[in-house]
Amino acid sequence: METVTLGAPEPILDSLPGDDDARKDMREAVAGWERRINDAIEAADDDSEAVGYVLDAVERIESRMERFDEFIPELRAWGQSPIYAISWRNLYAELIAQLYDHDVLGEALDRERNQRLVEDGIRFGDR
Repeated sequence: METVTLGAPEPILDSLPGDDDARKDMREAVAGWERRINDAIEAADDDSEAVGYVLDAVERIESRMERFDEFIPELRAWGQSPIYAISWRNLYAELIAQLYDHDVLGEALDRERNQRLVEDGIRFGDR
């Protein structure tokens, strides 16, 4: 499997209020995700194992995206700007979209996710 390339979209970075540190943090976070995912792909014995690693990363990214999404109404309730939470949520959503847009990776991720759902359903049904 080929390695992936991820990037922090400029519209998301531009949505941050004049804070170069936040932009730098986002770029570093994206580079870190890219590095970890590519390290896992290169360490995998076959494409199936690599797709499993990428799906694990997608699920962790989804978890972080949901956590930031939950912060938004809480920040608004406290009268604070949710712009950073919104930007991070959008960044994580964009990273997932970028992974699904990679050549055949999107289809492979869907197959792996469906396979996991079936396996979990079988395990739940056996109880």
